[in-house]
Amino acid sequence: MSARHTGRTGRITLPHEVSASIVAFATVFLLLSPLHMPTWAIFITWAGTFMQGGPSIANAISMITATTTGAGFAVVAVLLNRETGTMFGTGEFAQTLALGVVIFVVNGTLLATGRLKPFALIPAMFFGFASTFATYFGGFGYDGGNLGASFVSAAGMCALGPLAATLGLRLMFAPPATEPEPAKEYETAEATPSTSEATA
Repeated sequence: MSARHTGRTGRITLPHEVSASIVAFATVFLLLSPLHMPTWAIFITWAGTFMQGGPSIANAISMITATTTGAGFAVVAVLLNRETGTMFGTGEFAQTLALGVVIFVVNGTLLATGRLKPFALIPAMFFGFASTFATYFGGFGYDGGNLGASFVSAAGMCALGPLAATLGLRLMFAPPATEPEPAKEYETAEATPSTSEATA
C-alpha cells in the first residue's frame, strides 16, 4: 500500500489505512509519564465517530457531550458505592449486591437522561461511563486512583476520538470533493417546413 498521485492535480495522496495509522502511532506517546493517559478511549470514540456517519462538527459535539456525561455518571456510581457498599453487610455477596443496586439506579438514570435531545447519543454515554471505570480501577491517568483525575483523563481521551477521525482523513491529502458538472442541455431545434413543402 503506497502513496499515489491523483490524476487531475498530481498531488500525492495516502490510503486511509496509512493516514489513520499515523494518527494511531502518535497517540501512544500519551501513555508516557507523567500523563499515563487511557489512550484506548480515543479509539472507542474514533470508531464511534464513523458509526455516526463520519467526522463533522455536529457529530463531534454530540459525541463529546454524551461521553463526558457518561463519565460523570461513572463518578456518581463510584461515589454512591463508597457510601452504600456495605449497606447489606461486609461479605463479598453483600457488597456485590450493593454494587448491583448502585448500577441499577445509575444505569436507569443514564438511560432516562438519553431521552433528552442533547444526550440522545446513549451508546456514547456508555463509552464515557465504561472508560472512566477502566481508567479509575486500572490506575490510568495523570494521578492514578484519583477519581477526579480519572474523570478528566477518560473524558479528555474520549473527546480526542472525533479529532483523530478528522486527522485520519485530512492526512490522506486528498483533494476536496468537487461538485459534479451539471449535464449540458442540448436544445433541439424544431424542424421548419421548407418552401416547397409549405406550398405543396
